[in-house]
Amino acid sequence: MHVPDGFINAPTSAATGVIAAGAVAVSLRGARRELDERTAPLAGLVAAFIFAVQMLNFPVAAGTSGHLLGGALAAILVGPYTGVLCVSVVLLMQGILFADGGLTALGVNITNMAIVTTVVAYALFRGLVKVLPRTRRSVTVASFVAALVSVPAAALAFTLMYAVGGTTDVSIGKVATAMIGVHVLIGIGEAVITALTVGAVIAVRPDLVYGARGLTQKLKLRVNGELVDAPGAEPAPVAARTSHRKVWAAGLAASLVLAGFVSFYASANPDGLEKVAADHGIDKKTEEHAVADSPLADYGVKDVDDARLSGGLAGVIGVGVTVVAGSAVFWVVRRRRADDVSPSETSSTTDSTSTTDSTSTTSV
Repeated sequence: MHVPDGFINAPTSAATGVIAAGAVAVSLRGARRELDERTAPLAGLVAAFIFAVQMLNFPVAAGTSGHLLGGALAAILVGPYTGVLCVSVVLLMQGILFADGGLTALGVNITNMAIVTTVVAYALFRGLVKVLPRTRRSVTVASFVAALVSVPAAALAFTLMYAVGGTTDVSIGKVATAMIGVHVLIGIGEAVITALTVGAVIAVRPDLVYGARGLTQKLKLRVNGELVDAPGAEPAPVAARTSHRKVWAAGLAASLVLAGFVSFYASANPDGLEKVAADHGIDKKTEEHAVADSPLADYGVKDVDDARLSGGLAGVIGVGVTVVAGSAVFWVVRRRRADDVSPSETSSTTDSTSTTDSTSTTSV
């Protein structure tokens, strides 16, 4: 789904760039409400994990492969606003360092892969968790469905962009049929990866899954014919049982293994967009990437002849750079959230509470 330079004309690319910039600005502000002491350390790791898993192309049809887009996974784990930022960081690293996705098409790619997937997936996810039983299994099921739908939604968004600003004369009906058809299959792989990842995090640290917050259902007792909340001690915080550091270290280790070793065995077939573009002539005006001579272009380290070593090193470097860049962004956002609560506001709130308590005591 990484759109290269030349697929979409300059006016449309510029328009999507404005949309993407606006969405990122809104997400930077919205992420302040989502990021806390639990999710802030996880957000940078989620970006690195998405980068790693995107290197693992899996076969979906004859001569075609697919890979994770990551919008659904990020939105469910750390929130929709933070999710947009996670995928945007990944796309920026891929475009600048690895020549994957055109730089003039960055707005197109952020709109398709970060905004559309996140918005569609999280809206569907929230709708499903409201009607399904309030259990952890329901969160996993909702994650599967949301991820499945998000991928063809992104394919449809690309088709609409191509209808407006495509640089070649190809039937939009053919493009839509081919794009949505192959990306429904890719969506199945996306759904499996998303559900497995969300399920694994829920099993260890359910408090870290943004989409699972507020789903705990209190035990009910029937008293005099009416259902009332059962009294009981609060469970011990999950954080006390498993530290942030262990979860973060395990996630980083998994990302490094996937990008540095498992990626060598990924499918070499073109992904869905590349296949459709080649079959229907969309790629006739593809332009050379601005950083095609990057030392890490095409996910290999320049001057390293061994393919396995070259790809593995590139993957490890990519994970490292992404986790650092992502963590820096989310640290700043988290810091801004803390700065929003000024000492004067805190003092005012405290004084107000004290006055209320004093009044209540006097009344009694």
